[in-house]
Amino acid sequence: MMSLGIQRNDQVVVIAGKDRDLKKQRRVLSVDAEKGRVLVEHVHVIKKNVRPNPQRNIKGGIAEQEAPVHISNVQLVCPNCGPTRVGHKLEGDKKVRVCKKCGNEIATKGKKK
Repeated sequence: MMSLGIQRNDQVVVIAGKDRDLKKQRRVLSVDAEKGRVLVEHVHVIKKNVRPNPQRNIKGGIAEQEAPVHISNVQLVCPNCGPTRVGHKLEGDKKVRVCKKCGNEIATKGKKK
């Protein structure tokens, strides 16, 4: 499987689609590597009809939620130089993400296994 350059809780910029805004940084909520899609906060918001469920204390109506966007439509934001492409390099036996512009390592948020 191909290694994705984007992980959960990364800061990204939407570079294509109706929510394109190169000035606003958004947070990644989840990544689906098999489908190549990411769920980004406040991007591609859709309306969903929700049925009431008294057992779960859910009120019915129209709810808004984020829908996944393709991973090619977002770009990772490097803390030093802004939106950039992501490279990988091996440091010992670990594979780390690297900014293509400045060459600095992009920190990985604590990954749980």
